[in-house]
Amino acid sequence: MNVQGKSYQSIWIHPEDKGIVQIINQQLLPFRFEIINLSHPDDIIFAIKEMQVRGAPLIGAAGALGLYLASLHIKPGQNGMSVLKHTAEKIITSRPTAVNLAFAVNEIVKEIPPKASVREIQEITFRKALERMEKEREYCRKIGEHGLALIADIAEKKAGEPVNILTHCNAGWLACIDYGTATAPIYLAYNKGIKVHVWVDETRPRNQGSKLTAWELGQHGVPHTIITDNAGGHLMQHGKVDMVIVGSDRTTLRGDAANKIGTYLKALAARDNNIPFFVALPSSSFDFSIEDGIREIPIEKRSSREITHIQGQYRDELLEVSITPEHSPAENYGFDVTPARLITAFITERGICQPDKKSISRMFADLLK
Repeated sequence: MNVQGKSYQSIWIHPEDKGIVQIINQQLLPFRFEIINLSHPDDIIFAIKEMQVRGAPLIGAAGALGLYLASLHIKPGQNGMSVLKHTAEKIITSRPTAVNLAFAVNEIVKEIPPKASVREIQEITFRKALERMEKEREYCRKIGEHGLALIADIAEKKAGEPVNILTHCNAGWLACIDYGTATAPIYLAYNKGIKVHVWVDETRPRNQGSKLTAWELGQHGVPHTIITDNAGGHLMQHGKVDMVIVGSDRTTLRGDAANKIGTYLKALAARDNNIPFFVALPSSSFDFSIEDGIREIPIEKRSSREITHIQGQYRDELLEVSITPEHSPAENYGFDVTPARLITAFITERGICQPDKKSISRMFADLLK
């Protein structure tokens, strides 16, 4: 996607050094555009934990590349598979809610023969990591194509008026290597000349909406407006939202979807106002091993400092300031679960899927074997 007119992905291999993974540091956006070099698996783990990279598809790709970097640091005399499995465990536990991370890492570990040489491990991890990146990128492009039809249908009914789309958090190309999940249909609609306008939830406490989604939409020229998290219901009541599209970090076999905290409340408001609520996600974000999302999806609790402090820019300097009473405790739940009954449909790389076990099992039958 576009950054000041130049095409970027959110993660890639250094074009002149295959031992370096490059990322866009999402911690500093929208104030500074910085590319970071990662050369050790611990660099990848730090980037995931500290949200220099974030978003389910992206951290899956980052985890895969972390295994590749680990293979480059196997020392003489070490058991290559033991090193790789130890690194895999560390990567998987760095962010517990998004299933893409474990999916991508375990996929690669299973591909390596037990007695593989170090060179074989390096070749396999490199190839499979690049394959995972390209798969996620292609999944998002196809999600865009299937979601485009939904936007076009509303646009036709509105006879030339903009389609107003509400989204939450950042499920854009920054979170997904390219295109995004929730934003992919929006970008394709905009590129096709369909009038769209995006309501961007700020998404406290880290403000991924107001910082990241607004930034990338602006870079691409897509009309958008930032709103407070709690304004969505008001806009729906007054007919200013035509559809809601969000992403997902983990979705169960029966269709319960975990996404950034606050998504569930948007789904409730959408249902009350008869507004379609879509979840856009690739097959890699489904967890077919569980059904009850509310009880079975692990919800990440992050540092309370993300609530009690906020980052901003003042005179070209990035500052963090306190915004709460010094001794007041805070709980920071990173995600919530939207029950399947509140979801209109899933937008996947394979097409539009109804949010129920029967439909999901039919569409992804080959992955359930």
